[in-house]
Order: sequence, then structure tokens, then C-alpha cells
Amino acid sequence: MKILIKNATIINEGKSFEGSVLIKDRFIDKIFSPNDELPDADTIIDATGQYLIPGVIDDQVHFREPGLTHKADIENDSKAAVAGGVTSFMEMPNTRPQTTTIEALRQKFEIAKRKSYANYSFYLGATNNNLDELLKADPHNVCGIKVFMGSSTGNMLVDDPETLRNIFKEVPLLIATHCEDEQTIRNNTNRYRQQYGDEMPFRYHPEIRSPEACYRSSSLAVELASKYNSRLHILHISTGRELSLFSGKPLEEKTITAEVCVHHLWFCDEDYDKYGSRIKWNPAVKTKKDRDALREGLKNNLLDVVATDHAPHTLDEKNNNYFNAPSGGPLVEHSLIAMLEMAEQGIFPKELVVEKMCHAPARMFNIDRRGFVKEGYYADLALIAPEQMNTISDESVHYKCKWSPFSGITFSHKVTHTIINGLIIYEKGQFATEPESMSLQFIR
Repeated sequence: MKILIKNATIINEGKSFEGSVLIKDRFIDKIFSPNDELPDADTIIDATGQYLIPGVIDDQVHFREPGLTHKADIENDSKAAVAGGVTSFMEMPNTRPQTTTIEALRQKFEIAKRKSYANYSFYLGATNNNLDELLKADPHNVCGIKVFMGSSTGNMLVDDPETLRNIFKEVPLLIATHCEDEQTIRNNTNRYRQQYGDEMPFRYHPEIRSPEACYRSSSLAVELASKYNSRLHILHISTGRELSLFSGKPLEEKTITAEVCVHHLWFCDEDYDKYGSRIKWNPAVKTKKDRDALREGLKNNLLDVVATDHAPHTLDEKNNNYFNAPSGGPLVEHSLIAMLEMAEQGIFPKELVVEKMCHAPARMFNIDRRGFVKEGYYADLALIAPEQMNTISDESVHYKCKWSPFSGITFSHKVTHTIINGLIIYEKGQFATEPESMSLQFIR
């Protein structure tokens, strides 16, 4: 089976150039310059005027399976990911049951093998008493260990100081942390609840999940990782102050890295009165000054990857008062076009979008032959049509929860094709009848 994508604008490794790509079996067989003679193929896609990029690798999603499948599941929301140009994901452990044992992890891999439309890996979750399980994780197919240093959906808080020290001291895998200081949040919650009661406005969420809470926890994680020479990756950085904890040196030289999520780059505290619970996340969307600092931090290489923290809840669950509305929202279908929209606005170049969403995750996790448009690499690719106006609505999304925080927003790009392991899995609104995904393999 050969697929030829011809006359595309290829965005890869900091450059945009015209070219064509021949896919053979699962792999990129050859990349052609504009003047090269093109071969025959079983399928030819004329990509004139479109961007061809590596498929997005999202290092933080919550697909809610098992146990919470009324919100999302691996099959449904991996299809939404593919519709957004995401070809690989790494999924979080706060399911029911929680993925805190090797057996629970094995069961997730089995579900994904049967049902996932995108390539996959899963984090093993830490608790206050499962260090033995963490040490059994296979470094070749497990992306990392997830540590909730602040509680969030699922209440997997690891708050025992000795346990934290032992995790950072003994676990050889990448340690991915959710960093918010629990006591600070509890103190803030009590103060605001006394002042406003159950009808507290959502605009105070970033004062409860405050910058201080984030910095206290992130700085502790960095302190532990520095002491024990751990491989630390701090998820969803949301404040400008936290950027002081990170280095702008090349990714390959870092043992401490940081992720920023699309919603922290797009929204700010001025949006709470309009969107309410739809933009309630943990950590919170914070001030415009924080948002602008995160954008600069991405350009200055203080922030290493862009992800989604895709975390669906139903609208019935979200449409509650502040204290009863869960945190999190669906993002994986629109993360790429949202980032390209910011590039269109001149916030950062489109080449940086590809670097932080495709190349950097592949480098950071040492993923085998993915994340680049290169000969000999797996053909995980996305085609995007620029200047194709695309208004998001709750009715148009592929999410099982059937809503989007971007509803009503018009983007100027649209994903037209997603190719995974050399096969067209998504084409102009239609999905392949069978997934062709694989477990991600990590070179350790």
C-alpha cells in the first residue's frame, strides 16, 4: 500500500518548504523536492496549499476508561483526537479503578489495543503506598509515573513526605507531577467559602488555586528532583512565577522539563464571567499577565511541550455552582488549530507549534521513530487547510461529552486528513472503520 501526498507545505524541524511525501507500508519512504519526478501510488492526495506536519503527540489526556465512561472512553475520544491531528496520546491514571497497579495498567493497554484510534501509552499512578508497583513498570512501553502533589479529579493525592522522597529517589522513569500545594488550596477554599457561600463566582477560582499554591508545589518538586537527580516533568504550568524554576537550554540537556496546556495559553481570568465552569481547570486559568508570560516562556524554551490535559465532564456535571462543578474540559480535538490560530495572530511562529506539539514530545519521551517528517519514520501525519474558517459548536464536536470550551469561536484552520502508521484514519470528517494504532515504544 503506497500513499503519495503531493505539493504540500511541509513544516518540520523549524522549516517550512514545498514537497511531497511517499508512504509505503507503515513508514515514510521518501520525501521529494518540488522538481523531483513523483512515483505512482495506490492513493494520491493533492495537498496544494495545505500544511503537512507530523502528527501531534499529546502527553496528557484523560480518556476516563475504565469506570467513568459516561464522560469519555478510549475509542470515542481517541477518534476526537485523530480528528484534531493528534496521532499519539499518553493517558492519565485517575480512572475507576485507579491505574496504580501493574495489573490495572495491563488492562488499559488491552483496551487500547482493541479500541484506540491513535497510538497510545499510559502513566502508572503513584499513591502513598505503591512504590513496589512503580518499580515494576516497563520503561519500554510505560511513558512515566504520575504523581498528584495536589489533589484533583479522582483524589490521588500523594502527600506523605517520606513517600515523595522515595519516589524521587528510587523511580527510574520520568516522573510527571501535578503541582499545587494542598494546604494553601484548603486555606483559600475555607476563606472564600465563608465569604461567598455556595454561589461563589467562578472568577475567584485562580485565587483559590492560587499562584502561591502552584509555586510552592512546583518548587518542591524541582528541589526533590535536583537532590536525587530524578527525571522530572511538571505538567500544566499556569503561572509566570513558575518559569523561574526552569532552564532555557536545549531539551536534550534537561532533566527537569515543563509542559504548558492550550487553555492556559488561550484563556485568562477575564474570561471567567463569560465561560464560567467551562474554563474551570486545575490548575486554574490565571491572569492575562500569567498567560502572556507563558507564551513568552514557550518561545524562550523555558516550557518544553504543549499538551491539552483533555479532561471531559458532562455538561450536567459542569453546570453546577462553583464548589460542585468539577474541574477539567475537553480539548484534544481543537488543540492544534487553536495553537495555529495563535500563530496566525503572530503570537509565535507555526514552526514553533510543530516543535512543541510534535518534535519535543517525541524527543522528551524518547519515542521510537515518531514526531517528525523523516524518511524511515512511522507515517504519523496531519494535513491542515489554512484559511478555511471553522466555527466550533457543541453540536459539531466528536467528544462523548458533547461540548467544547471553544464553542462559538471561529478558527482559520481545519484538519483535513490524519494518517497513522501509514493509513488514512481520518479524511474530511470520516473515520476509518478499524483503528490501526500501536503502543508507543520508548528508547531507554
